[in-house]
Amino acid sequence: MSSESLSTTSDGPSTGAAPAGHGAWRRMRLWVFAHAVDDFYQGLIPAAVPFFVLERHFSYSQASGLALAATLGGALPQIGIGLLADRRRMPWMAPAGIALAGAGAGLAGLFSDYAVVFILLLLSGVGVAMFHPPAGRDARISAGGSATAMSYFAAGGSVGFFIAPALVTPALDGLGLGATALFIPPAILMGFVLLRAHHRAPVVLHGVTTAHAGTDRWRLFSTLTAVEVIRSTIFFGLNTFVSLYWIRHLGASSAVGGVALTLLLAGGVVGTLVGGRLADRIGLVRTVQVGSAAMLPALWLLLATHDYHAALPVVALVGLVGNIPFAVLVKLGQDYLPTRPGTAAGVTLGLAVSAGGLFMPILGAIADQHGPRGALVALAFLPIVAAALSSMLREVGD
Repeated sequence: MSSESLSTTSDGPSTGAAPAGHGAWRRMRLWVFAHAVDDFYQGLIPAAVPFFVLERHFSYSQASGLALAATLGGALPQIGIGLLADRRRMPWMAPAGIALAGAGAGLAGLFSDYAVVFILLLLSGVGVAMFHPPAGRDARISAGGSATAMSYFAAGGSVGFFIAPALVTPALDGLGLGATALFIPPAILMGFVLLRAHHRAPVVLHGVTTAHAGTDRWRLFSTLTAVEVIRSTIFFGLNTFVSLYWIRHLGASSAVGGVALTLLLAGGVVGTLVGGRLADRIGLVRTVQVGSAAMLPALWLLLATHDYHAALPVVALVGLVGNIPFAVLVKLGQDYLPTRPGTAAGVTLGLAVSAGGLFMPILGAIADQHGPRGALVALAFLPIVAAALSSMLREVGD
């Protein structure tokens, strides 16, 4: 592993935008792969939820509770871990987080008792919480000022989400829920690789011992966090119910339902990369506003498409436009809190993203009464709020 993957100069991160392209990829590749492995286990959970309903006979509310378990584990520790990451290096934390995320999610399918499954997914969420703040802090240093480079890091997580249903759905369809255990080894291996890379090429964290330049803008950061929570709620809801929507409402098979979820997440990967490129051209705030506004017609177009084949490209479009703001919100959040990049990453990558899962019991209750389509109709109104809040954001120089 090249030392460029983890290190910067002792002068700290550049204040200007780092060059995009191959150089940005070379600086970010370790973080891209690590983020992909970590978030694979977040993607495993919505891919497995339909099988808990169909095989373990959990109710929609119980299925939503599984998303809540991972959310609680992922959300509650984020601020504390972020504060620690801004003060101490702790090179073991991100590797240990990946390993715990994989072990918890992988073991969950081996048990039929709801309480045990809930606890294992809670621990998996804690693992995710341990990864994001230190990884986001160090990735920002490697990225410099480039939104494109940060979009590679964010897209790594989206790739993990994307790969999860593509691998998990056929495995569980053919082997049953116990096949989740097959996905534990990648977490252990990536944790070892990341820990070894840290020891071989430690990051020089200028901000751990001296203050970062700039003034924290907490009001704008709070508004940004609210936008991220709404975006997260939409995607938690879609990730949880889109397969069931295809199966129970559109009349597709479980395999086609898995394809729909895969296309949603594949569109998210593309949207994350598009958002980074767009932000380097038109600005961070405008990119967030464009993505928030575009989500409204995309969701309603999905609900208006009643043929399950015709709806597949539409769900990919929903994923694309909905993820345009993702990496941009991460970078903008760290720009709003220049003295606390670990805290900002913990909130934008972890707490705010996970917080969407807190609303899953409400959506589960709606789905119990009105089916998966009822949950998606409720979600389709949320982009209005996200667009209104994003209009209050400002560029750092304004």
